[in-house]
Amino acid sequence: VQLQAFGGGPVQAGGSLRLSCAISRRPAWRTIMGWFRQPPGKEREFVAAISLSDGSKDYADSVKGRFTISRDTAKSTVYLQMNSLKPEDTATYFCAAEGTLIRSSWSIPAQYGYWGQGTQVTVSS
Repeated sequence: VQLQAFGGGPVQAGGSLRLSCAISRRPAWRTIMGWFRQPPGKEREFVAAISLSDGSKDYADSVKGRFTISRDTAKSTVYLQMNSLKPEDTATYFCAAEGTLIRSSWSIPAQYGYWGQGTQVTVSS
């Protein structure tokens, strides 16, 4: 399985971006897709995750109400709609995939076995 994330770029604070993560082949029904980000000089952190089977979602507190994760199973693509962006959202964003994961593991980067290459998001004030 290969993942390709794209859609990043520069944006002003308050603006929006939509990231996409394309999956190279149709994922298993119970796959969990996650978005993570890594700010400069910091560790990778959880942003959002979605279950491809039932669409259930989870978000980091820092993005709740601003970011929305969604899926298009027909296109094997997962999206991250980012609104009301802040300078602290600046980071490299990665998508990740893994088979069956318990809900409490969705936010843990080490639980995911497949990663995309990352796309840079830069929010200027």
